[in-house]
Amino acid sequence: MIVPLLTALLAFVLAGLVVFITGNDPIATYEAIFKGTGLQWLFPWPIEDRALAAVNLQQTLIVTTPLILTGLAVAFAFRAGLFNIGGQGQFIMGSIAAVWVGSSFAGMPAFPHIVLAIAAACLAGAVWAGIAGGLKATVGANEVISTIMLNYTAVYIGLWLFGQGGPLQNDQDKSLPVSNDVVEAVHLPVFWGDPVLQGLHIGLFIALVAVGVFWLILNRSTKGYEVRAVGLNPEAARYGGMSVAKSYVLVMAVCGLFAGLAGGLDILGWQFRLATNDIEIGYYGFFGIAVALLGRNTAVGTLAAALLFGALISGTSQRNLDPEVFQPELASNLTYIIQGLVVLVVSADVLVLGVLRRGRGLVGRRKREEPAA
Repeated sequence: MIVPLLTALLAFVLAGLVVFITGNDPIATYEAIFKGTGLQWLFPWPIEDRALAAVNLQQTLIVTTPLILTGLAVAFAFRAGLFNIGGQGQFIMGSIAAVWVGSSFAGMPAFPHIVLAIAAACLAGAVWAGIAGGLKATVGANEVISTIMLNYTAVYIGLWLFGQGGPLQNDQDKSLPVSNDVVEAVHLPVFWGDPVLQGLHIGLFIALVAVGVFWLILNRSTKGYEVRAVGLNPEAARYGGMSVAKSYVLVMAVCGLFAGLAGGLDILGWQFRLATNDIEIGYYGFFGIAVALLGRNTAVGTLAAALLFGALISGTSQRNLDPEVFQPELASNLTYIIQGLVVLVVSADVLVLGVLRRGRGLVGRRKREEPAA
C-alpha cells in the first residue's frame, strides 16, 4: 500500500511545481479541486454548503464508476502478462451496443430491457477485445499494437454509425450526428440525488460487484490460477499442461467485458445517447491504464485509484473549480499532467524494483558459488 501512496503523492508534488511555475498557488488549487469533488461531504466536520457538496460527490462517483471497470480491464490483462491498451475501443463498442439495444425494443418491460442492454455491452466489448487475444494466440501478434489499432477501428465505426446519414443516426434531426435516446424505461435507477440533475445511479453497485468478481476470479478460481501462472511464466504454465493460447483469448475477452460494461453503464446511467463528439474525445479507457498501474493491478487498489482519478476529473471541471483560484479551462490539463506523472513514476518504480531484485539475485548466486570454488 505504501508504494502507490508515495507514487500518488510524488505525482501531486510534481504537478504542484508545475502550478507554481505558472504563477498559481498549488495549495489553494488543490484545496479548490478537493472542494469541487464533494469528498468533504463524507467527513463529519461542518462545511459551507452540504447540499452542493453532495451534488459534487454524486458527479465524482458517476465518473468513478466507468473508471473502476476500465481499470479492471487493464489490470486483468496485466496479471496475465498482457498489456491491454484497447480499453477505449472496447468501451466504445460497449457504448454502441448499449445505445442500440436501449433505443430499440421500446415495448419491452424495463428490467429485462436493462439486462439485455447491459449484456449486449458486455458481449460487444468481449468480442472486440477477443480479436486481439485471438491474434496473440494464433499468430503471436503483439497485443499492444493490435489493441491500439482496434481503438482506431472502433472510433471510425462509431463515427460511421452515428454520423450524418449513418445507419444508427437519430430519427428526429438528420443534421445532428447523434444516436437516438435510449428509452426512459432503460435508464438505470437513481438512488441518490435528483434524476433530472444526473443523480447517482445503481451502476456504481454493479461496478463494485465487478471488483469482487475480479478478486474471486484471480484468487479463488482455477482459471484465475492459470491466468496468474501464464502471466508469471508462460513456458512454465505450458509445461504444466495449461493452454497459454486459450488463456490469452479468455483474458482479453474478460478485459473487454469489463470495458464494455463500463460503456454500457455510462450510456444507461447518465449519457442516454451517443454522439460522434463523445466517441472522438472519450478518455475512460485511457485513464484505465493509469488506474490499473496506480492500483498495482489489485482489486482494492484499482478501486481506490479509480476514486482518485474520478475526483480529479470532477474537481477540475469548469463547473466545479473556482476561476479565481485556477483557470478552469486549464484545469483538465492539470489532470492529464498528474495522470502522466503517475504512469511515469510507477514505471520508474517498477524498473527500480526490478534492478534491485536482480542485484540481490546476483549477490545470492555469488555467495552460493564461493564455497564450491
